[in-house]
Amino acid sequence: MSYVNPKGEFDRDTDYITTRITRDGRDGYPVEPGRYRLVVARACPWANRAIIVRRLLGLEDAFSIGFCGPTHDERSWTFDLDPGGVDPVLKIPRLQDAYFRRDPDYPKGITVPAFVDVPTGAVVTNDFAQMTLDMSTEWTEFHRDGAPQLYPEEHRDEIDEVAKRIYTEVNNGVYRCGFAGSQGAYDKAYDRLFTALDWLSERLSDRRYLGGDTITEADVRLFTTLARFDPVYHGHFKCNRSKLAEMPVLWAYARDLFQTPGFGDTTDFEQIKHHYYEVHTDINPTGVVPKGPDLSNWLTSHGREALGGRPFGDGTPPGPTREGERVPEGHGAG
Repeated sequence: MSYVNPKGEFDRDTDYITTRITRDGRDGYPVEPGRYRLVVARACPWANRAIIVRRLLGLEDAFSIGFCGPTHDERSWTFDLDPGGVDPVLKIPRLQDAYFRRDPDYPKGITVPAFVDVPTGAVVTNDFAQMTLDMSTEWTEFHRDGAPQLYPEEHRDEIDEVAKRIYTEVNNGVYRCGFAGSQGAYDKAYDRLFTALDWLSERLSDRRYLGGDTITEADVRLFTTLARFDPVYHGHFKCNRSKLAEMPVLWAYARDLFQTPGFGDTTDFEQIKHHYYEVHTDINPTGVVPKGPDLSNWLTSHGREALGGRPFGDGTPPGPTREGERVPEGHGAG
């Protein structure tokens, strides 16, 4: 849950369930193929990260994935995309059922992504930032052949530093604009957001990716916000100094990633728009979902190959998206 403080500023609740799934099982949940289910919603940028990392690392056989629908009510995300509105593995209609299985008095927001322990039906963790790092570091035994190094040990300090700024100023910055409860709070949030986007444009002007020549965790974290920028944040959240398509470096960078297996093929623009415009009734009380923008430009040439680099380093691209996990026809670009 999040709220607007007395100054009209958006505050995100960051008190997550921090239990971890680790190789040594020190929190009671050891890495074990087939034991856990990753519950996501394609609409959510935090969950989209987990979908991307799972696919890039080839962890499809290590843990299953369940997709909630794009909208939710005040109680919970729901499995309305599944037959009968029930998750086929967990046998529950609402994600909150798994949270309450862990803690019957769970007082916080029911968020995605979440790892659920299938044998008990209880949520293990919803600590989205740690979850993707653990996919890179704790699940290595189950990575596909050719999996990229998204969190290489020698670059972790730099990745962490960049990722922290992306989170506070960009990932969360757009929400700070959208949910500002006063003009002063909005103006301050707007300036912070575009200061950070200008910094990122400068950083990416002479390097293909945030960490240099290969894709890392930092790129995944930035991409999911950039993908939502023009369809949602520019208008709905009033982040309207300029569209992503009007920021040349970031626009080329975002298209480069979008056209890389694992990124664009996990992005569902229809669900993204329906989520934001229908759920945020305080911002958009009519619930009307805009028809635009035209998304075919995501597939246009980006020219970033001129900077060199190898997207997957010494690794290889992931194969085709699994049956049952593909973005529905007509929900992507083009």
